[in-house]
Amino acid sequence: MADSFGPMRDEGADDGVVGMGPEAGSPRKEPIRVLVVDDHALFRRGLEIVLAAEEDIQVVGEAGDGAEAVEKAADLLPDIILMDVRMPKRGGIEACTSIKEVAPSAKIIMLTISDEEADLYDAIKAGATGYLLKEISTDEVATAIRAVADGQSQISPSMASKLLTEFKSMIQRTDERRLVPAPRLTDRELEVLKLVATGMNNRDIAKELFISENTVKNHVRNILEKLQLHSRMEAVVYAMREKILEIR
Repeated sequence: MADSFGPMRDEGADDGVVGMGPEAGSPRKEPIRVLVVDDHALFRRGLEIVLAAEEDIQVVGEAGDGAEAVEKAADLLPDIILMDVRMPKRGGIEACTSIKEVAPSAKIIMLTISDEEADLYDAIKAGATGYLLKEISTDEVATAIRAVADGQSQISPSMASKLLTEFKSMIQRTDERRLVPAPRLTDRELEVLKLVATGMNNRDIAKELFISENTVKNHVRNILEKLQLHSRMEAVVYAMREKILEIR
């Protein structure tokens, strides 16, 4: 099936995907409903063929551009949307905001050839929960879908390093004073946030800090509540922008 994906590698590739979020929960009773959005019909068809082999994933629709994606999202209310960044009529990042309005429960994974830092950062700001390059293996697509459906954020390893580089540059160029004081995080919450920023999942953070996984989950929940944010990736972006933490 990999040939249908163009730049995607065959199964068995070992690059993996950096995950941010809680570990997968109990088995699902209903399949994960997916909307595929890409301006290349052949690529959409390749994704459908690959995902059709997964018993717990169901492709419920497809769209060829961002404008059509918003309409399909409102009509189908999918669980996950796989969407390209650059498309005619309306790009994927621009469509994210509108999709969040018409289908707030849908989680968006950008699946693209764009490895530009600006696209990654803008996608996160627009509400994307994942950012994957089309060079990932086909089996990793299904794995990413399940992970995001279970509450994790997914990002290709090469883009994770770019994200940290973007954070550093934000620190260097953002010296303007804050109009609103940043919420106070505890020392332990700052420790957890720093580890989240490196792409570690809850299990690895628990091992690093010698605490339980449930305690890590509680810390992450408290961090998001204090910062009034919705995802781990948003929390890291906010923390770097507000100089709450610094990654060296």
